[in-house]
Amino acid sequence: MKWKPDWGLRGRMVLTMFLLFALYLVFVGVLFRTNSVVFLPLMGAFVLVQFLFSDRLALYSMGAKEVSAEEYPELHATVSRLSQQADLPKPTVAVADSRVPNAFAAGRSQKSATVCVTTELLRTLDRDELEGVLAHELAHVKNRDVMVMTIASFLSTVAFMIVRMGFWFGGGGRNRQGGGIIVAIVASLVVWIVSFLLIRALSRYREFAADRGGALITGQPSALASALLTIDGRMDRVPKEDLREQAEMNAFFILPAKGNAITKLFSTHPSTEKRVEKLRDLEREMETR
Repeated sequence: MKWKPDWGLRGRMVLTMFLLFALYLVFVGVLFRTNSVVFLPLMGAFVLVQFLFSDRLALYSMGAKEVSAEEYPELHATVSRLSQQADLPKPTVAVADSRVPNAFAAGRSQKSATVCVTTELLRTLDRDELEGVLAHELAHVKNRDVMVMTIASFLSTVAFMIVRMGFWFGGGGRNRQGGGIIVAIVASLVVWIVSFLLIRALSRYREFAADRGGALITGQPSALASALLTIDGRMDRVPKEDLREQAEMNAFFILPAKGNAITKLFSTHPSTEKRVEKLRDLEREMETR
Protein backbone atom coordinates (compact mmCIF):
# COMPACT_ATOMS: atom_id res chain seq x y z
CA MET A 1 0.00 0.00 0.00
CA LYS A 2 1.05 3.61 -0.55
CA TRP A 3 1.23 5.27 2.83
CA LYS A 4 0.82 9.04 2.76
CA PRO A 5 2.33 10.79 5.80
CA ASP A 6 -0.20 12.79 7.79
CA TRP A 7 1.58 16.13 7.99
CA GLY A 8 -1.18 17.54 10.17
CA LEU A 9 -0.46 14.86 12.76
CA ARG A 10 3.31 15.25 12.45
CA GLY A 11 3.06 19.01 12.89
CA ARG A 12 0.91 18.60 15.99
CA MET A 13 3.31 16.03 17.46
CA VAL A 14 6.31 18.32 16.92
CA LEU A 15 4.45 21.31 18.37
CA THR A 16 3.24 19.29 21.39
CA MET A 17 6.72 17.99 22.17
CA PHE A 18 8.26 21.46 21.72
CA LEU A 19 5.73 23.05 24.07
CA LEU A 20 6.12 20.27 26.64
CA PHE A 21 9.92 20.54 26.47
CA ALA A 22 9.76 24.31 26.99
CA LEU A 23 7.25 23.86 29.79
CA TYR A 24 9.46 21.39 31.60
CA LEU A 25 12.58 23.56 31.24
CA VAL A 26 10.67 26.27 33.09
CA PHE A 27 9.45 23.66 35.56
CA VAL A 28 12.97 22.43 36.37
CA GLY A 29 14.10 26.04 36.72
CA VAL A 30 11.38 26.66 39.30
CA LEU A 31 12.43 23.57 41.25
CA PHE A 32 16.02 24.82 41.36
CA ARG A 33 15.02 28.33 42.46
CA THR A 34 12.78 26.98 45.23
CA ASN A 35 15.42 24.54 46.54
CA SER A 36 13.15 21.64 45.59
CA VAL A 37 15.87 19.84 43.63
CA VAL A 38 15.26 16.77 45.79
CA PHE A 39 12.53 15.95 43.28
CA LEU A 40 14.84 15.98 40.24
CA PRO A 41 16.60 12.60 40.74
CA LEU A 42 13.20 11.02 41.25
CA MET A 43 11.92 12.67 38.08
CA GLY A 44 14.93 11.45 36.11
CA ALA A 45 14.60 7.88 37.36
CA PHE A 46 10.87 7.83 36.66
CA VAL A 47 11.28 9.19 33.13
CA LEU A 48 14.02 6.66 32.35
CA VAL A 49 11.98 3.71 33.60
CA GLN A 50 8.89 4.87 31.72
CA PHE A 51 10.81 5.36 28.48
CA LEU A 52 12.57 1.98 28.59
CA PHE A 53 9.68 -0.09 29.87
CA SER A 54 6.57 1.81 28.72
CA ASP A 55 5.14 -1.18 26.84
CA ARG A 56 5.72 -3.54 29.78
CA LEU A 57 4.16 -1.09 32.19
CA ALA A 58 1.12 -0.67 29.93
CA LEU A 59 0.64 -4.44 29.73
CA TYR A 60 1.12 -4.79 33.49
CA SER A 61 -1.48 -2.11 34.23
CA MET A 62 -3.96 -4.04 32.09
CA GLY A 63 -3.07 -7.45 33.47
CA ALA A 64 -2.16 -8.45 29.90
CA LYS A 65 0.37 -11.04 28.75
CA GLU A 66 2.15 -11.82 25.51
CA VAL A 67 0.55 -14.70 23.64
CA SER A 68 2.05 -17.11 21.13
CA ALA A 69 0.79 -18.12 17.70
CA GLU A 70 -0.10 -21.52 19.16
CA GLU A 71 -2.40 -19.90 21.74
CA TYR A 72 -4.11 -17.44 19.35
CA PRO A 73 -3.37 -18.56 15.77
CA GLU A 74 -6.05 -16.45 14.04
CA LEU A 75 -5.09 -13.31 15.95
CA HIS A 76 -1.40 -13.76 15.09
CA ALA A 77 -2.19 -14.51 11.45
CA THR A 78 -4.30 -11.35 11.16
CA VAL A 79 -1.65 -9.17 12.81
CA SER A 80 1.05 -10.64 10.54
CA ARG A 81 -0.96 -10.01 7.37
CA LEU A 82 -1.93 -6.46 8.33
CA SER A 83 1.65 -5.66 9.35
CA GLN A 84 2.86 -6.74 5.92
CA GLN A 85 0.21 -4.60 4.26
CA ALA A 86 1.29 -1.62 6.38
CA ASP A 87 5.00 -2.33 5.74
CA LEU A 88 5.69 -2.71 9.46
CA PRO A 89 7.65 -5.23 11.54
CA LYS A 90 5.22 -7.60 13.21
CA PRO A 91 4.56 -6.26 16.73
CA THR A 92 4.37 -8.34 19.88
CA VAL A 93 0.83 -9.63 20.34
CA ALA A 94 -0.75 -9.53 23.80
CA VAL A 95 -4.15 -10.33 25.27
CA ALA A 96 -5.74 -8.94 28.44
CA ASP A 97 -8.42 -10.91 30.26
CA SER A 98 -10.98 -8.14 30.66
CA ARG A 99 -14.72 -7.57 30.33
CA VAL A 100 -14.02 -4.23 28.62
CA PRO A 101 -13.96 -4.58 24.80
CA ASN A 102 -10.87 -2.59 23.84
CA ALA A 103 -7.43 -2.55 22.24
CA PHE A 104 -4.29 -0.44 22.37
CA ALA A 105 -0.76 -0.16 20.99
CA ALA A 106 2.33 0.51 23.10
CA GLY A 107 6.09 0.80 22.62
CA ARG A 108 8.71 3.45 21.94
CA SER A 109 9.40 2.48 18.31
CA GLN A 110 8.03 0.52 15.37
CA LYS A 111 10.44 -2.34 16.12
CA SER A 112 9.49 -2.61 19.78
CA ALA A 113 5.73 -2.12 19.42
CA THR A 114 3.07 -4.23 21.13
CA VAL A 115 -0.57 -4.56 20.11
CA CYS A 116 -2.92 -5.71 22.84
CA VAL A 117 -6.58 -6.72 22.66
CA THR A 118 -8.95 -7.77 25.41
CA THR A 119 -10.73 -11.11 25.57
CA GLU A 120 -14.06 -9.27 25.47
CA LEU A 121 -13.07 -7.57 22.21
CA LEU A 122 -12.30 -10.96 20.65
CA ARG A 123 -15.71 -12.24 21.76
CA THR A 124 -17.58 -9.13 20.62
CA LEU A 125 -16.31 -8.34 17.11
CA ASP A 126 -16.58 -10.32 13.89
CA ARG A 127 -13.52 -10.95 11.72
CA ASP A 128 -13.79 -7.81 9.56
CA GLU A 129 -14.41 -5.58 12.58
CA LEU A 130 -11.43 -7.07 14.42
CA GLU A 131 -9.24 -6.46 11.37
CA GLY A 132 -10.37 -2.84 11.38
CA VAL A 133 -9.44 -2.40 15.03
CA LEU A 134 -6.05 -4.08 14.64
CA ALA A 135 -5.30 -1.97 11.56
CA HIS A 136 -6.21 1.14 13.57
CA GLU A 137 -3.65 0.17 16.24
CA LEU A 138 -1.01 -0.55 13.59
CA ALA A 139 -1.69 2.89 12.11
CA HIS A 140 -0.75 4.39 15.49
CA VAL A 141 2.54 2.48 15.30
CA LYS A 142 3.07 3.55 11.68
CA ASN A 143 2.43 7.19 12.56
CA ARG A 144 4.84 6.93 15.54
CA ASP A 145 2.35 8.76 17.71
CA VAL A 146 2.47 6.01 20.36
CA MET A 147 5.96 7.11 21.37
CA VAL A 148 4.97 10.78 21.50
CA MET A 149 1.89 10.02 23.62
CA THR A 150 3.96 7.85 25.94
CA ILE A 151 6.54 10.61 26.53
CA ALA A 152 3.86 13.28 26.91
CA SER A 153 1.87 11.13 29.33
CA PHE A 154 4.69 10.30 31.68
CA LEU A 155 5.90 13.91 31.79
CA SER A 156 2.41 14.84 32.90
CA THR A 157 2.49 12.02 35.45
CA VAL A 158 5.78 13.30 36.89
CA ALA A 159 4.25 16.72 37.54
CA PHE A 160 1.22 15.14 39.20
CA MET A 161 3.47 12.97 41.40
CA ILE A 162 5.38 16.05 42.60
CA VAL A 163 2.08 17.73 43.50
CA ARG A 164 1.18 14.73 45.66
CA MET A 165 4.66 14.38 47.17
CA GLY A 166 4.76 18.08 47.95
CA PHE A 167 1.56 17.77 49.98
CA TRP A 168 2.90 14.69 51.76
CA PHE A 169 6.32 16.08 52.66
CA GLY A 170 5.76 19.81 52.60
CA GLY A 171 5.05 19.99 56.28
CA GLY A 172 2.06 22.23 55.69
CA GLY A 173 4.40 25.13 54.81
CA ARG A 174 5.45 25.65 58.47
CA ASN A 175 9.17 24.93 58.07
CA ARG A 176 11.82 27.20 56.58
CA GLN A 177 11.44 25.72 53.13
CA GLY A 178 7.66 25.67 53.29
CA GLY A 179 7.26 28.65 50.96
CA GLY A 180 9.54 27.12 48.33
CA ILE A 181 7.72 23.81 48.46
CA ILE A 182 4.38 25.56 48.03
CA VAL A 183 5.73 27.34 44.93
CA ALA A 184 6.96 23.98 43.60
CA ILE A 185 3.53 22.43 44.19
CA VAL A 186 1.77 25.29 42.40
CA ALA A 187 4.23 25.12 39.48
CA SER A 188 3.75 21.34 39.26
CA LEU A 189 -0.02 21.76 39.24
CA VAL A 190 0.18 24.32 36.42
CA VAL A 191 2.50 22.03 34.44
CA TRP A 192 0.16 19.08 34.95
CA ILE A 193 -2.91 21.06 33.78
CA VAL A 194 -1.16 22.41 30.66
CA SER A 195 0.25 18.95 29.86
CA PHE A 196 -3.20 17.47 30.34
CA LEU A 197 -4.73 19.89 27.82
CA LEU A 198 -1.92 19.42 25.26
CA ILE A 199 -2.24 15.62 25.47
CA ARG A 200 -6.00 15.80 24.96
CA ALA A 201 -5.65 18.03 21.91
CA LEU A 202 -3.07 15.74 20.29
CA SER A 203 -4.89 12.54 21.24
CA ARG A 204 -8.13 13.56 19.56
CA TYR A 205 -6.43 14.33 16.27
CA ARG A 206 -4.29 11.18 16.33
CA GLU A 207 -7.43 9.05 16.64
CA PHE A 208 -8.82 10.51 13.41
CA ALA A 209 -5.44 9.91 11.76
CA ALA A 210 -5.33 6.29 12.96
CA ASP A 211 -8.93 5.70 11.82
CA ARG A 212 -8.00 6.89 8.35
CA GLY A 213 -4.74 4.95 8.32
CA GLY A 214 -6.40 1.76 9.55
CA ALA A 215 -9.11 2.05 6.91
CA LEU A 216 -6.46 2.47 4.21
CA ILE A 217 -4.60 -0.62 5.44
CA THR A 218 -7.68 -2.86 5.21
CA GLY A 219 -9.45 -0.99 2.41
CA GLN A 220 -12.67 -1.25 4.44
CA PRO A 221 -13.58 1.94 6.33
CA SER A 222 -17.05 0.48 7.00
CA ALA A 223 -15.56 -2.41 9.00
CA LEU A 224 -13.83 -0.05 11.42
CA ALA A 225 -16.94 2.14 11.63
CA SER A 226 -18.99 -0.95 12.50
CA ALA A 227 -16.43 -1.98 15.12
CA LEU A 228 -16.53 1.45 16.78
CA LEU A 229 -20.32 1.36 16.99
CA THR A 230 -20.26 -2.20 18.35
CA ILE A 231 -17.68 -1.36 21.03
CA ASP A 232 -19.52 1.85 21.94
CA GLY A 233 -22.75 -0.09 22.39
CA ARG A 234 -21.09 -2.74 24.56
CA MET A 235 -19.53 -0.18 26.91
CA ASP A 236 -22.94 0.42 28.54
CA ARG A 237 -22.98 -3.22 29.69
CA VAL A 238 -19.51 -3.22 31.25
CA PRO A 239 -19.47 -3.15 35.10
CA LYS A 240 -18.47 0.29 36.37
CA GLU A 241 -15.63 -1.08 38.51
CA ASP A 242 -14.03 -2.55 35.37
CA LEU A 243 -14.24 0.81 33.61
CA ARG A 244 -12.70 2.60 36.60
CA GLU A 245 -9.81 0.12 36.79
CA GLN A 246 -8.81 0.86 33.20
CA ALA A 247 -9.57 4.60 33.09
CA GLU A 248 -5.88 5.58 33.29
CA MET A 249 -5.28 3.86 29.93
CA ASN A 250 -8.03 5.81 28.13
CA ALA A 251 -5.62 7.86 26.03
CA PHE A 252 -4.24 4.68 24.45
CA PHE A 253 -7.49 2.72 23.90
CA ILE A 254 -9.31 2.62 20.58
CA LEU A 255 -12.39 3.83 22.48
CA PRO A 256 -12.30 5.30 26.02
CA ALA A 257 -14.52 4.25 28.88
CA LYS A 258 -17.71 6.28 28.98
CA GLY A 259 -18.19 8.95 31.62
CA ASN A 260 -20.27 11.98 32.54
CA ALA A 261 -20.54 15.31 30.68
CA ILE A 262 -17.34 16.67 32.28
CA THR A 263 -15.45 13.50 31.32
CA LYS A 264 -16.64 13.83 27.72
CA LEU A 265 -15.55 17.48 27.60
CA PHE A 266 -11.96 16.49 28.44
CA SER A 267 -12.03 13.16 26.63
CA THR A 268 -8.90 11.87 24.92
CA HIS A 269 -11.01 10.81 21.92
CA PRO A 270 -13.45 12.51 19.55
CA SER A 271 -17.00 11.22 19.72
CA THR A 272 -17.83 7.90 18.09
CA GLU A 273 -20.38 9.66 15.90
CA LYS A 274 -17.78 12.04 14.44
CA ARG A 275 -15.33 9.20 13.84
CA VAL A 276 -17.94 7.08 12.09
CA GLU A 277 -19.02 10.05 9.97
CA LYS A 278 -15.43 10.63 8.80
CA LEU A 279 -14.98 6.93 8.02
CA ARG A 280 -18.15 6.92 5.90
CA ASP A 281 -16.92 10.02 4.07
CA LEU A 282 -13.65 8.18 3.42
CA GLU A 283 -15.51 5.16 2.09
CA ARG A 284 -17.45 7.31 -0.36
CA GLU A 285 -14.19 8.94 -1.41
CA MET A 286 -12.56 5.55 -2.01
CA GLU A 287 -15.55 4.34 -4.05
CA THR A 288 -15.32 7.28 -6.45
CA ARG A 289 -11.63 6.70 -7.24
